[in-house]
Amino acid sequence: MDVGIDNFRNEKVQRFEEFVDRRLKPDLVHAIAERDKVFEQQKVFSDLRRNIENLEKNSITNLTTLVNLGSEVYVQGNVADTQRIFVDVGLGFHVEFTWSEALKFISLKEERLARQIEEYTHLIASIKAQIKLVCEGIRELLQLPAEKTVEGHVF
Repeated sequence: MDVGIDNFRNEKVQRFEEFVDRRLKPDLVHAIAERDKVFEQQKVFSDLRRNIENLEKNSITNLTTLVNLGSEVYVQGNVADTQRIFVDVGLGFHVEFTWSEALKFISLKEERLARQIEEYTHLIASIKAQIKLVCEGIRELLQLPAEKTVEGHVF
């Protein structure tokens, strides 16, 4: 009878481990990668906002800059009028804005990105909690002692 219980227990443990390895861990990696993409977008818009504010503050109406043509090949570019800029609004579309219009758009975009980051952070925490729960189930099935924690960290 003990052999049957051990086989059942081992099958359950194997299924739980497969669930963690094949489903939860890839979901966690994907959620972290997606949140990182949103962080990157947030940085781009933050940099753009800061650049527009600097143009406004310093009353810069024309500018000379380097433009990346790709493969780290640059050319010098002259912007005759900085009062209107094109902003990538997504899906490959760029919209021409005045500085104030661009700052309003950027503010809305930053709010949306902050909400997305918060949603991904909650999702990541949920997946981590599911992994911990499954690992606790495995521990109970194997009748191992509870893991010790120090200041909220599990070892």
